[in-house]
Order: sequence, then structure tokens, then C-alpha cells
Amino acid sequence: MTEVTTGEAPHSTIPEQPARARIAVIGAGIVGNSVVGHLAKLGWTDLVLIDKGPLPNPGGSTGHASNFIFPTDHHREIALLTLESQRQYAALGVNIRCGGIELARSRERMEELRRRMTSARTWGIEAQLLTPDQVVARAPFVNGEAILGGFYTPAASVVDPVQAGTILRERAEAEGVLTVLENTEVLGLEVEPRPFRRPAIGAVVTSRGTIEVEHVVIACGVWSPRVAAMAGATIPLTPAVHQMVDLGPIDLLRETGNEIAFPIVRDMDTFMYERQRHDAMEIGSYAHEPILVPPDDIPSLAEAERTPTEMPFTAKHFAPQLEHARDLMGELLTGVPVRYAVNGLLSLTPDAQQVLGETAEVERLWSAASVWIKEGPGSGRLIAEWITYGYPRLCDPHGSDVTRFQPHERTQRHIRERCREHFNKTYGIVHPREQWESARDVHRAPFHDRTAALGAEYHEARGWERPQWYASNQDLVARYGVSDRPCEWDRRWWSPIIDAEHLHLREKAGIVDLSAFQIFDVSGPGVVPYLERLTVNRCDCPVGRSIYTPLLTPEGGIRADLTILRLAHDRFRIVTGALDGARDRVWFERHLPGDGSVQFADRSATLCTIGVWGPRAESLVARIADVPCTQEAFPYGSGREVVIDGNRATMLRISYVGENGWEIYAPMSRGTELWDAIREAGHDLDARPVGVGVYGTTGRLEKGYAMMGADLTSEYSPVEAGLARPGVKKADFIGKAAYLKARAEGPAAKLCMLTIDDPADGSGTPRFPTAGSEPILTRAGERIVDARGRESRVTSAGMGPSVGKYLLMAYLPIEHATPGDRLQLLYMNERFPVTVARRALFDPGNARMKA
Repeated sequence: MTEVTTGEAPHSTIPEQPARARIAVIGAGIVGNSVVGHLAKLGWTDLVLIDKGPLPNPGGSTGHASNFIFPTDHHREIALLTLESQRQYAALGVNIRCGGIELARSRERMEELRRRMTSARTWGIEAQLLTPDQVVARAPFVNGEAILGGFYTPAASVVDPVQAGTILRERAEAEGVLTVLENTEVLGLEVEPRPFRRPAIGAVVTSRGTIEVEHVVIACGVWSPRVAAMAGATIPLTPAVHQMVDLGPIDLLRETGNEIAFPIVRDMDTFMYERQRHDAMEIGSYAHEPILVPPDDIPSLAEAERTPTEMPFTAKHFAPQLEHARDLMGELLTGVPVRYAVNGLLSLTPDAQQVLGETAEVERLWSAASVWIKEGPGSGRLIAEWITYGYPRLCDPHGSDVTRFQPHERTQRHIRERCREHFNKTYGIVHPREQWESARDVHRAPFHDRTAALGAEYHEARGWERPQWYASNQDLVARYGVSDRPCEWDRRWWSPIIDAEHLHLREKAGIVDLSAFQIFDVSGPGVVPYLERLTVNRCDCPVGRSIYTPLLTPEGGIRADLTILRLAHDRFRIVTGALDGARDRVWFERHLPGDGSVQFADRSATLCTIGVWGPRAESLVARIADVPCTQEAFPYGSGREVVIDGNRATMLRISYVGENGWEIYAPMSRGTELWDAIREAGHDLDARPVGVGVYGTTGRLEKGYAMMGADLTSEYSPVEAGLARPGVKKADFIGKAAYLKARAEGPAAKLCMLTIDDPADGSGTPRFPTAGSEPILTRAGERIVDARGRESRVTSAGMGPSVGKYLLMAYLPIEHATPGDRLQLLYMNERFPVTVARRALFDPGNARMKA
């Protein structure tokens, strides 16, 4: 929080700006320095690091941000990046382990701390729960009467990000591969237009001239959106205020003689932290009202009182937090003055994740933004690997990929509304299924009024409102004898209606609103070789046939999975999920041939999708479609152009729920008529609308189907995910060499289905895991890690109503992956017995969906 000095003298000579560079990195905070350090380590030369401020502290967030690390996080990507960063800080000699305690003032928070214990075990982090007396024994300034307990990890540490960045930067300079341009402002980015392709970065224009470049990495924190806009690109984030104060001097702290002698304390229920900084106590807050600052309102170096990201403190916002701190620490702060106070700027994104990777709009222009101190060096390594290998090796960046955002999510209105909502959740208790309240109702199915009238409970997916279940189906709960979940946490954002709808679909028929599907049409004389280059499975199939296929990274990990339907000799339809549509669209567009032989059209906003499945689905659709609907005339995996009750549509016989039926695609303008026709035709068959809770969880899990971003990631191959087919197509495709190698070597782990043998916890209450990366343990309670260092954890979880078991998916090393093997699940810091099962527990021979 105070200025960090390193003893480094200012550069006595200003290096000449090169005319050309292979990679220019903009921003010399911890992230930019880490990027150039790792690029140099990977063999890159002709690097340039540019910052408009003076080194070693050019005035960004790195210079003032509170420099501590709590390694435990529920989110896998953040946890791995944090652990990697902490490892690097330690290797650089700037990591001081001091331990950390998260406090609980409520029973709900104590339950959350048990969840923290579970996540710590997943990532292999040492931790324990403490009583109030044990908390006070480690942090004697804490009022033990104000708390119920704590979560302690000795792995928490403080770091020196300015010194770390200096070491990394100077190493690259000493190797002769890096030119550092401090006090040099970026004035523009030049892009090269390319026919039939997205533009690519071409040059950086600075206050000292122009540099021709191959790649540019934007690592300038709160200024990143402004710099990206110079190239016509977007980096969706907003600067936001994080208030911090130092109170001192304090005798107890001064007498330790150390920068930090006591554990860092996070007072989670007040959204605050307290940590020793030499003879002062630093207090930081995420409890004050969100204060968002447009990038253009950040003062310049000349205008700033301290630095541009250390804005004047607004005491009125911090007054309640100061009282909370005095309540927690009592006499320690009595009469102690405020020594330093600041409204420090940090970066927030609309979904609270980082924004990393190649930008959606401009090729070879990279984002390394909204990265906090604790993730800095790890994120630098990830970006360097991404540029070097085509995709990171450290971990799958699925959650932080900057291309994940749909266009509306890149608008200032959306960014600001979502960031206002989640700022106060920084230390909040956030459920894995939690729904946003702000920026809703962006996209609706054309028949949304129909589903709303049925009492649909909507969950959002990239702006789309999707019915998760229907209150109109409440009667099915009694009909099928479905039980509620006794624990509030387990039933939050869930309803027993989901399981009842599932059983009804299995017995009769269900109608599913799938209008959030992302649909792309590709066509042209070069379309077959274009698709063959991107897909694992052969696309050159007869007209009217479909394929399911993974897409791979260059090193053979799973990049995407989707369905492709051949509509004509030179035209195909790609159907992918709502959550991955934006990423997939950018991937397909980046690989378009430069000769114009393939045209790409995003049909997502013009086509709606309705799913109809169940034993009575064929009878229902046969009543209204103008084609025969038997399996013989309309076999599984085939598609047809049809007319349904006067509405033109495309039907694809396919199933993600394991039942006979179709996905039906029609123009949005005819969606309501199509919905009404299906509903009317299914009335006497008792075909009911059912929610995505059936489609995306219970139905797919009973069939053992994997989901992208959860069960399918770049860290696993199709061989390990159970997606490998008997043969490999002749055509070359991205990742083929690595895929062939994976097939030859065999899997180090395997995606498995597990069942919970006894869901009762220590009090006898049945529990239902929420798929929050809970660890799978041996029967002896040991953590399971495969030969490549990948932990076994829950990737998907949900009830299997038709099989009467609660189901989990997880990757297991081969020695633990045999059906019948008994293991353990850790959930809320309690162990539950689980058994490895066959992958598809319901209708493993697929007789029902091909009946």
C-alpha cells in the first residue's frame, strides 16, 4: 500500500526505441514484467516493454495494492494461478510466509469455512479450522468474543511485486532480449486489414515513434480498455476503488521488529482484512459502496497527488468499516491515528474473472488484464505459453479467456452494472449456482411470454434467460414422490421440480426451450477442408447427417465440443452451447481461409431452438411435421428441412438426455407459432415443458455425457474424456499429432462416473454436492493426483432420478477408475463414501433414444 522502494537507481541513459520488435508488452507492473520474463525464458528475442511512468513503480496498481496472498480459492483456474504465482515469488526471494486466518462471525460463514477447507484439500493447501481461542492464540489483537471461529492456512504470505517485477525485467534486459522504454506513452495501435479475416496488429505508436510488431500484449491494468480501443478491440473491465488505511504506530506491532509477525486476518463477514505492515495495521475494505471510475477520469502522472491509481481518500465511505475494525481489534487501535489512506484503483470485470488471451476483434493483440497481485506471475506465464504454443500449458484458461464475452457483455452499461453487483461479493459467500440480479433480460426466446405464464424460474446464460424449471409442474413432485433437500445450501438455486420433470420426460415427453443455443452456418466451396482442419471427427458426411466432435488445442487438449449438421453439399450448421458460443465463434472466424472460399454467418439471434424428447416425442412430432418420423425414415443423427404446422424448420434427431426426440430450429419470427403447435399437439400426450435443469444436469449425467468447461478442458485429451473413436480420419486437423500420441500412450486418467453410497453427514442429514471441485480421496482419505499432477475432483454433480443415485463425474487415475472401486468424497469438510460406476448408468445401450 505504501510506496515500495527497491534500491534500483533510475536508468542513467534512455535506450533507443527500436523500429521493430517481435512482441511489445504495454505496462510494467507485475503482470507486464512477468510476461516479458516468461517470454524470455521461452526463447523469445526482440521484446519491448513500454510504460508511460518511471520505473520501478510507474504508477499502476502494482505499486499500492495490498501485497498478500491467500492461496485457497473455490475457482480452479484462480487457485492454480495463485499457487504458481506464489511459487515464483518464493523462487525470486520476495515471498514471506506469515499464515492467514479467515474469521467467521456467523454460522453461515462457519459453514463457508468448511467449504474453504474442502477447496484447500482439493488444491493440496495445508489448512485447519480454529476455535475463537485458537484464533486469539495466533492473532492476539483479535477480539475472540466477536467471532465463532476461523480458517487458518500457514501458506498465506506477503510478497514484493515491485521487486519481483524488477528482477524479471532486469534478467531479460541482461540477456539482451528486452528493450525497456519507461516514461514512454503509447499513443496508438495500428492494425492491418485483411480480406475475409479479422484484422491483425501491426504497430505500436509511442511518444517516441512507431514500432512494427508481430504481437502486442496489453498489461496496463486499469488503462487496458483505453489502450485496446486504439486498435478497435475491447477489454471488458472497469477501474474500481478499493479503500485502504494504515493506522500507526502501534507498540505491539513495532516490538516484533518485522514487516509482518502475525497472520493476516480477513474479517470475512464485514468484508474487510487487517494485516501488520511494520509498526502499522493496514485495513482494507470491500464493504463500502462500489465506486467505479471511468479510465478517462484517472489523473495523469502530472495531475496525481501520489500516483494515478492512488486517488484521494473519501472518509465517508470508510467510516463504518473503521468501526468494524475497532470492534474486532479493540484496544489495539484505541487512539491510534490514520497514517495513510487511499482510494486505490483495481480492475473489475463483469463476471469477476480475469481477461486473458488474444482479443476477439484483433488477432495477435493480447489482453493480460484484471490480474491481481496474487495471480500476477502465474498469469504472465500463462500468456507467454499461449503466445508460444498456441494454448497455455499451465492450466485451461476457459474461465478467463477474453473472447468469452458476448457483444452486450462488452458494453459499458453491462460492465458497470455487473461490477457494482459483485464488488461487495469479493469476500461474500457465493454459491456455485448463484444467479445475477443485474443486467438481466437481454435475450429471450420468442415464446418467453408462454414460459413465463407457466411460472418458469429463469437462469441466465450469457444474456439468455433459460427456464430452469416450471412452477406449473409442482404437481409432478407428489406424483413421482420426489423429496426436497433438507440443507438450505444444497437446495439453493434448485427445486425438487427438476427431478420430477426429469421423471416425467422419461415416462412421457418433455419440451425444452433451447433458444440460447449458438448457431453458426458456414458455406462455400472451401467449407469441407475448412471444417476438417478444425474438427477431430470427419465432417465430410452425406447431406442430412450430423456429427458430434471435439475441437482441439495445438497440443491435443479439448478446446470445444459441438454438433455439426450438413445441410447441403457446400453448407453446414454448427450448434454449440450458450456459455461457449462467443469463444467458439471467434475460434471459427480466426481460422477462416483468406481467399474468401468460406462464408461464416452467426444465426444465433435469428433462430430459436425447441427440444422435444421422451417415449411419446415421436408420436407428438409426427402429428405436426410433414415428414415421416419413424427411426427407419428419420434415423438418429439425421436432419431434415420440414414444415411444422405451416412453419418452416430444421429438425435434427439427436439427444443430450438419452431419450428419443429432436432439436427443432426455426426462425425467431415463427418461434411462438412453433411452440404453440408443439404444445397443442402434445396436450393429450401430457407432454410438458421442462427446464434446463433436466437437459443440462440430470438427463445428461444419467447418460454420462460431458459438458465443456466443466468435464471437458484443454488439460485432458479426448482419450481421457472417453471421446476417442476407433479410428482417426486421414485429414489433418489442429492437434492431430498430439492426439495420435495420446492414443498411442493411453490415458493417465479417465473421466468416470461415481455414485454416493451414503449421503448422510455426521448429523444424519443427507447432503448433495454442488459440483464445486470437491476432492475425490482414497479410502484412507488421501488426496488423489495422477501422473501428470492433475488432482481428482468433482467436475459435474447432480441427481440421477431414474437410477436413484446422486451422481458425480471426476477424472481418476487408471488405477482408481475401475467400476466397483470404492473411494471417498470430501464435501463441506466431511467424507462420504463413493463408488466408481459405469459411465452411462441409464440405458447404456442407447436403445431408448434410437427406439
